[in-house]
Amino acid sequence: QVQLVESGGGLVQAGGSLRLSCAASGRTFSSYDMVWFRQAPGKEREFVGAVRRSGGSTYYADSVKGRFTISRDNAKHTVYLQTNSLKPEDTAVYYCAAGVPARLTNPREYSYWGQGTQVTVSS
Repeated sequence: QVQLVESGGGLVQAGGSLRLSCAASGRTFSSYDMVWFRQAPGKEREFVGAVRRSGGSTYYADSVKGRFTISRDNAKHTVYLQTNSLKPEDTAVYYCAAGVPARLTNPREYSYWGQGTQVTVSS
């Protein structure tokens, strides 16, 4: 069992930055791939970025590539999402999830989810 708690969201102007964190409980954190999804009102949950269990491989949606960076600290049981050059279209609730998915971008393949943290980008 893994419990995930996100933090770091907030209101920021376009062009600004936020660092999101997702703290995990349990001793099996390093056994899971970690991912960030986001969901805007009226839209489906969207893949943002993922980092493999070892932390050696990262993957990003085209919409955030070059602006967002995902990383993990297995010793601290925490995954991070550094968001730079934020745009109003990045406004959403951001969720972290843990699992061992066949497809990183498929939200149905993740077993554990956090409660989400709101990111609002004003123009």
